[in-house]
Amino acid sequence: MQKAIVLTNGMLDSNNAKTCHGLIRGTERFEILAVIDHKMAGRDAGEVLDGTPRGIPVVASVAAYFAQPQVVQPEVCIVGVALTGGQLPDDFRSELETAVHHGCGLVNGLHTFLSDDPHFQDLAKTYGVSLFDIRKPRPRNELHFWTGEIYNVTCPIVAVLGTDCALGKRTTTRWLMQALRTAGHKAEMIYTGQTGWMQGSPYGFVFDSTVNDFIGGEIEQAIVNCAQTAQPDFILLEGQSALRNPSGPCGSEFLLSGNARAVVLQHAPGRHYFEGSNRPIGSIQQDIDLIRLYGSEVVAITLNGEELTAGELIAAQQELQTQTGLPVVRPLEEGVGAVVKALEVWAAQQNKQ
Repeated sequence: MQKAIVLTNGMLDSNNAKTCHGLIRGTERFEILAVIDHKMAGRDAGEVLDGTPRGIPVVASVAAYFAQPQVVQPEVCIVGVALTGGQLPDDFRSELETAVHHGCGLVNGLHTFLSDDPHFQDLAKTYGVSLFDIRKPRPRNELHFWTGEIYNVTCPIVAVLGTDCALGKRTTTRWLMQALRTAGHKAEMIYTGQTGWMQGSPYGFVFDSTVNDFIGGEIEQAIVNCAQTAQPDFILLEGQSALRNPSGPCGSEFLLSGNARAVVLQHAPGRHYFEGSNRPIGSIQQDIDLIRLYGSEVVAITLNGEELTAGELIAAQQELQTQTGLPVVRPLEEGVGAVVKALEVWAAQQNKQ
């Protein structure tokens, strides 16, 4: 595990910092020493995130971090935000420069590639550090085209999809993997975004930096590789965007190319418009019906409670259970044990067919 500081630069308490949020919740790839955020300096990063202290201090600046007595030297500084369009904010540059001056390599999940920036190239060479852009596309001769080999995978493949972007699909996927393991199952997660890689998942690819012709093949290859290497009881796919979000529809690839026959559907009942547009999300039943048309089945619904009080979220949960007849859970408040049971029942039914 590399020692790391994570830069959010005033965004820690917003959805824009979802990369940092994932790292706060857990990573097998990095040891998080501190979060750099001037707005939340002096607090515990876990307490800012969800009220649970995790022993990760928030420091006002990179310079302030290194000004501390007996400070632990980070190996890297991670860009901890994921922004619409993936562009690096101008005010991040000076903080990243300071990190390089102090001997930190840079790990960046945005579409702005630091390794292509002449200024950062020179800095990295001068200070002997690395620049790693997670979203930098791989050479096309390393990519896979879909073959149909996915149909040889016999363990259940479960897609965690959402009715919109930025709902916590990756977090729910990771919690499900951990809960399935606790219940005695071998479970693995296929990451499809930069944060999943940062959290240490060994299987996957970065969906939105892959040439479209190879999306299906990369999904298939990640699943096949996982099935052959780990031989799990369940394979969980981290969804991206949403089936009906007009700014970037996504999800059918997991159902068709990835042959995910079961879906856990994440939903925010307090959100009324698709992220990035003024188009109404409408009823969750539209997504359930669409997934069924693709030949897959929603086996459980998980809720994000943004914009709702605790009481409003519980009321929405009860209403959706009545409307859909499906298990509906609040992962942050209840955990995902009920979803594990729903997947166990679904898998047993599939084995009988």
